[in-house]
Amino acid sequence: MTIGNNKPFFEILRAGINTTIQDKGRNNLYHLGVTMSGAVDQKNFKLSNLILNNLIDEPVVEFAFQGPLLKLHNGKIGVCITGDVIFDIIRNNDLIEQGQCYQNYIINDGDQLDIKSTKNSLYGYLSVKNGFEVEKIWGSSSINTKANIGPNEGKKFSINQKIYLNNELNSDFKIRKLKYKNNFQKNIRVIKGTNFDYFSEKAKNIFFNENFMVTSLIDRMGIRLKGPKLENIVSTNIKSEGLVKGVIQVPADGNPIMMLADHGTIGGYPKIATIISADLDNVSQLPPNTEITFQEVNLEQAEELYKSYLKEINKYSKFLNEYN
Repeated sequence: MTIGNNKPFFEILRAGINTTIQDKGRNNLYHLGVTMSGAVDQKNFKLSNLILNNLIDEPVVEFAFQGPLLKLHNGKIGVCITGDVIFDIIRNNDLIEQGQCYQNYIINDGDQLDIKSTKNSLYGYLSVKNGFEVEKIWGSSSINTKANIGPNEGKKFSINQKIYLNNELNSDFKIRKLKYKNNFQKNIRVIKGTNFDYFSEKAKNIFFNENFMVTSLIDRMGIRLKGPKLENIVSTNIKSEGLVKGVIQVPADGNPIMMLADHGTIGGYPKIATIISADLDNVSQLPPNTEITFQEVNLEQAEELYKSYLKEINKYSKFLNEYN
């Protein structure tokens, strides 16, 4: 990030929990051991940019549970927050304005943005009009804190740091909002994994018919579940193989692990299933103690569901352009 320029910037008065820059992620580097990273909830990431009429993949600030407290310096900007988030705008005259997700706001020099917390989910997103001034590394501005890759030396933000923005607002900035409600489903659709037949018939029946609980062992790398043990009748360890976002591994204790954006690129636990792409955003937002079930779909169904997911995002883009 550029230091000492005259562009607007946020001063971080409270860093929040796991506050990073994210975008759509970096592709084609698995062979080097570098995973995609990117926003764990791609839909909310993209909606935050669409509402501001940014490029849809403009980098944003992602935060988990408690968000940052930010003070604006050097200008006037437009912002938007998406997710299930509680936040206030503290104006420089001490007036406090309760913020609403899925609409944009004008923030003036000296105003503060207090992103207090997410509610019934984990992650939220802050976008700014014209974007943040952040470098790209290997085609992406996403921060992977496990590998220290990305802007800010690959680390999450901390107190007293500065996050620079590209430009102030233009005079043609329009207030836009979207009626959108997060509806996180607890029935997760999957296709069978490459090691599905490592598991007993009883384990397969349990996987598709009983509940599993989201534990507190959650981060951008993955989610550990707790439930009835899934019996492996072949081997609890295999030769390390490539992993993808959404794969569900089962270690020796029989409790599944769902892999997310910062997952390792290889792993040696058998893979019972893979979450379909259309459900990955939903899965990433499930808070601890949520009970979930798994439903099998075939590859053709998964492809159709993903097409519907993309059409939904396009529908919101069209609505914002036509009616705002």
